Amino acid sequence: MTVRVLIVDDDDLIRAGLRAILGAEPDLEVAGEARDGAEVVPAAIKLRPDVVLMDVRMPAVDGIQATRLLLDRLDTPPRVLVVTTFENDEYVYEALQAGASGFLLKRSPPAEIVAAVRMVALGESLLFPAAVRRLAAAYGPATPPGLPGARLTEREGEVLRLMAQGLSNAEIAAKLVLGLETVKTHVGNVLTKLGVRDRTQAVVLAYRSGFISP
Repeated sequence: MTVRVLIVDDDDLIRAGLRAILGAEPDLEVAGEARDGAEVVPAAIKLRPDVVLMDVRMPAVDGIQATRLLLDRLDTPPRVLVVTTFENDEYVYEALQAGASGFLLKRSPPAEIVAAVRMVALGESLLFPAAVRRLAAAYGPATPPGLPGARLTEREGEVLRLMAQGLSNAEIAAKLVLGLETVKTHVGNVLTKLGVRDRTQAVVLAYRSGFISP
């Protein structure tokens, strides 16, 4: 299946570079480009991308607000992969809250950029563990406290802890010596049992509840 990508960045050179990198892959297609967050929702409605590569610092509407608009206004929004300069950039934490599926450093090698787009398209998240811990601390303790850990099996708990380390499904499968489909099932069960939308929310809840210690 071809993954359609919308590139959003106010820097012409960055857009051209990403277009060249992604366009060279047979399973990736650059569906379109946008120069500002204000153009994202109309472009997404028209082009129906699977993944949006979203810069955060743009002049009119930044990537954080554009991410919120995508999730609020589209019934089936694309996955958002935020492109940032620094792992500890404050925008990273805001993007997590807005619903971004992952983060990509602008200095990443082409192979990592391609792999990141593929992973996010498959429904996985690319997280900086330090960023998730800081977000959990910003939220404060859960109210009422406690993760419904008793509802998770021992294996599901292991999977959740590895998710908090930023591991992908494939990496979790290798770590636990399990099949990839088995890991996907465990991840799905964790999200369902915790009543959360995605891996990011699951990990934040795990930190806030004390199920996982920073």
